Amino acid sequence: MILQADPGRSYFVMKEKIDSAVKRVLESAWYVLGKENSAFEKSFAQYVGSNYCLGVANGTDAVEIILRALNIGNGDMVATVGNTAVATVAAIERTGAQVRFADIEPHKFTMSASSLNDLLAKEKNIKAVIVVHLFGCPAEMKEICEAAAKYNIPVIEDCAQAHGAEYNGRKCGTIGIAGSFSFYPTKNLGAFGDGGAVVTDNRELFEKMTALRQYGWKKRYISEFTGINSRLDEMQAAVLSVKLPYLDENNQKRRSIAAQYRSALKDLSDIELPVEPETAFHVYHQFVLRVKNNRREALADCLKKNDILTAIHYPLAIPRQPGYQEIPLTVSLTETFETNQEILSLPMYPELTEREIRTITDAIRDFL
Repeated sequence: MILQADPGRSYFVMKEKIDSAVKRVLESAWYVLGKENSAFEKSFAQYVGSNYCLGVANGTDAVEIILRALNIGNGDMVATVGNTAVATVAAIERTGAQVRFADIEPHKFTMSASSLNDLLAKEKNIKAVIVVHLFGCPAEMKEICEAAAKYNIPVIEDCAQAHGAEYNGRKCGTIGIAGSFSFYPTKNLGAFGDGGAVVTDNRELFEKMTALRQYGWKKRYISEFTGINSRLDEMQAAVLSVKLPYLDENNQKRRSIAAQYRSALKDLSDIELPVEPETAFHVYHQFVLRVKNNRREALADCLKKNDILTAIHYPLAIPRQPGYQEIPLTVSLTETFETNQEILSLPMYPELTEREIRTITDAIRDFL
C-alpha cells in the first residue's frame, strides 16, 4: 500500500538518537519549558535566520499568539485565504477578530496580491494579513507586503507546511513581522505529537508572545494580561532537535520526487502541475495536481484500485464549510472555488522510491 504520508518510516533512520533524547528527558524529570525547549528554540531560530523563536503547543496557537501580541481582537478584521487548513481561520476567530478572504493565484494555490489589494481597499478595518505558504510553496511576498504596507498593516506568515521553504533566498517565516509553524507529525519537520513555534525579529513582540503562551506571566503566577496555556513540551522539543538536522536533506528528497513527477506527467493535457516560481524554493509538503474535465474523482478511484492513496487538500473551501458560511465575501473567490474542485494530492514523503514513483505515474498515464 502506498500511503499519502508515512512519517513513521524516517524514525528508524534516527532511532538511536531519538531514543537517547527521550531517555534524557525522562531522566531529567523536567517536562515543560526546560533545557530541551530552549535548545530547540535556539536551533530553529538559527535555522530560519530569525532573532527569536518561541516553542508553543501547536500551529493554531502559534497564529493566535502572534495576533494577540499585535493587539488584534474584538472588532478587528484579519485577511487570509479560503483554501488553507481551517486552523488558520480558527486561530483568527479565537482572538475575537473577524475573517475576510482574499482570492488565490490559480497555479500556485497561494494568496493573490491583486485580490488582496481589492480587499484592503474595500475593508477599512483589516488589522493584519495572514499569508499561507500552502503545500510548501512560498507566496509572492514582495507584492503582498507592498499591498499591506499601503495601509500600514502587518503581514504574518503561516508556515505550517513550509519548513525550509524560501522566497528570494530568505526562509519563510522571516519576511513578515512574524511566522508561525506547526510540527504535527506529518509536516516536513514533524514531532511525535503536537507542537508549534513562532519566529520573529521583533524583540518587543517576542517578549509579549513569551508571556502570552503562559497565562500572561512575566513574573510567575502574576498575569500582566490574559494569556493562554500553550507550551512545547520537553519530549517534543527533544525529538525536533534530533530531526531538525535532517530537514534540508529530506526537503531535497521531496524536490527530487517532485521533479520525477513533473518529468513523467508533463505532457498530459488533462492535468496541470504545480508551479514553482523563480522567486521560490518549494519544499513540496504536498504535490498537488489540478485535474481537468471533471476527472478528479475517477482518477482518484483508479489510483486507489492500484493501492495508491491520494487526498484532497482541502475537500471544501473554508467559506463553503457549514461553520463558516456566515463570513461575508467582500471580493470574488473564483479561483479559490474553481481550484478546490480540481485539486488532487499525490503521495509525497521522502522515503518514496523511484519504483513507487514510476508505479504512480504509470497508473496516472494509463488512466489519462
